[in-house]
Amino acid sequence: MTDKVPTSSVPTRTTATERTLARHPRPLGGDPMKRAAKPLVSLSGMVLNNQDESPQQLSTKRKPKWLKAKMPGGEGYDRLKDILQEHKLFTVCEEAGCPNMGECWARGVATIMILGDTCTRSCGFCNVKTGKPPFLDKDEPRRVAESLALMKLKHVVVTSVNRDELPDGGAGIWAEMIMRTKETCPTMSIEVLIPDFMGDAAALQMVIDAEPHIINHNLETVQRMYPAVRPSAKLDRSIEVLRRIKEQGRVAKTGIMVGIGEKDDEVLELMDQIVEETSKHNGPNPGDPCDVLTIGQYLQPTRNHLPIDRWVHPDTFEMFHEEGIKRGLKVVESGPMVRSSYHADHQADILSTIEAERKARLGG
Repeated sequence: MTDKVPTSSVPTRTTATERTLARHPRPLGGDPMKRAAKPLVSLSGMVLNNQDESPQQLSTKRKPKWLKAKMPGGEGYDRLKDILQEHKLFTVCEEAGCPNMGECWARGVATIMILGDTCTRSCGFCNVKTGKPPFLDKDEPRRVAESLALMKLKHVVVTSVNRDELPDGGAGIWAEMIMRTKETCPTMSIEVLIPDFMGDAAALQMVIDAEPHIINHNLETVQRMYPAVRPSAKLDRSIEVLRRIKEQGRVAKTGIMVGIGEKDDEVLELMDQIVEETSKHNGPNPGDPCDVLTIGQYLQPTRNHLPIDRWVHPDTFEMFHEEGIKRGLKVVESGPMVRSSYHADHQADILSTIEAERKARLGG
């Protein structure tokens, strides 16, 4: 791994707006106003919305009434923001522009993002900055653990960018962060949202051996959409990550977006695949499939990201919930505003109750 650079070379925090404007220097496509050069012949008078002055730009689809997010603010929000800034920590809430940030931060819940703010992959849906990470901060696990001790949370979610340039994909930092956090926050449950580590079983094992309470790895979308949504990932590889987690008796969680081009029947087929493939193990609970599935509406971060294909109605989300439970998933959090970390603390409570009931039945 690369040695930690001096503190003076670690970049200072910038505003969410500044980070958004700096992202994706090479557009992914979809910007109708981008021009290589001024046309030789003007057809402005013959083309709708193409005026010389103040041209109108194609806008994203208007959000339906059921997609309303709370504005950030309040004592809990300000306190959490101050702690994050003091310890120079990043959150996926800010980097990915999560619509639930105001609500979650106000109740003292945030998703910490480790391994920097630059991802080595460029997924079509994600607003996190992409490129070659400039350094590896080996002091990050200590700072994360100390800041979480100050937050006094019941449950925390930690995620990361992909660091494919590192030999272990950042798994060593992951494992150290988990172990340090368990030492400083013994009463807090830890949920990790991890990358696929390029299919490296040894790297994944480092995270599993650190024993976080919940291990999440998102599938993001259905198989057909992978070339556009996750061009550097493979669905089978991601499902194998979940299977290995279950094989060793850990709690496995995954999530997908809808409204990005998939069809309802493809979502149901993916549920079948998740249950079937992740239950193929002889772990402590033989045949036990992935525990939690989250399903939420895709929201286009910028014009350079994949467009929204449709607004999925709340009734359809309810159908997904019912079908997921019917197939054997223990918890299905499905709704327009749902994200991987949304209500993660409540999901952990539900799983604890289910596990207690299971042990009671076995004991009886």
